[in-house]
Amino acid sequence: MAYKHDYDKILTRLTVILSKLNDGEALSVKELAEEFNTSQRTIQRDFNERLVSFPIYQENKKWKMQDGYKVEKTNSLEDEIVLDIIEKITEGIGGKFSTKAHKLLSKIKNEDFNPIYTKLNIEDISDKFAIIQTIETAIKEKREIKCSYDDERHEIYVTTLQPLKIVNYEGFWYLVILKEGVLKKYYLKNISQVTLMDTKFSTDGKLEELLDNSVSIWFQKDVDPFEVKIYATKMASRYFKRRPLPTQTIETQGQDGTMEFVIKITHEMEIMPIIKYWLPHLRVIEPQWLQDIIDSDLQGYLDKK
Repeated sequence: MAYKHDYDKILTRLTVILSKLNDGEALSVKELAEEFNTSQRTIQRDFNERLVSFPIYQENKKWKMQDGYKVEKTNSLEDEIVLDIIEKITEGIGGKFSTKAHKLLSKIKNEDFNPIYTKLNIEDISDKFAIIQTIETAIKEKREIKCSYDDERHEIYVTTLQPLKIVNYEGFWYLVILKEGVLKKYYLKNISQVTLMDTKFSTDGKLEELLDNSVSIWFQKDVDPFEVKIYATKMASRYFKRRPLPTQTIETQGQDGTMEFVIKITHEMEIMPIIKYWLPHLRVIEPQWLQDIIDSDLQGYLDKK
């Protein structure tokens, strides 16, 4: 029943938020967190992940719905929203997973037309359903698993793991585990022959917070986060206002549309690929050593041309 209770809370919160946006309100993360008696991080996650299918954006620290867009209000608004989002997310996964989900949802929905469109490049893991079921049981019951793993050198070995969470970053699926007390991430599609063990293990319960604050799969446990200050041009600023990074805070906003913002990370690779993707529209202000690494990588690339 605990899972249903959590689901009901999230669903109610998302429906209320979406209704407010639909009515033209500009919403503050802080005020919503107080209204729903939850953390600002949770509300920010609602906007960044759970409501990402809707045309919403952030401006002056307030979330808004794009002009001209309206969600049709009906008695079953809540149900329609949930089903439409679920259907589009499963389409992004593709394969057998998408086919099964579509068949199930078709039995519930009254029409085939879906007003929502998403473009999600998510790995198809439908061939892993059997082992995922075993892993889920292990996670819920805090039991170890024995499995085979194909590492980066394409060497397969058998290992015993303490599974904590199945996660998806940038469309790729991973299993976050503890091994000899060290937090690690295993690429899910390289795991096979999973056996549920009787051996139990315990956790410190801080994983959810660690995941919420992470930018990518490169996050580290038991590492003090450090701040990275970034300059963004007008073009990049629009994007990072609409979809802020976890822990992102805006420090200054220029009259020309540029801005400087700060994020906290535990590993430089959490932010370096993002900065390189947005070149020349992002630049590290502090720490200088991080910008030096990026400059060196770029020079090495240019020298090979």
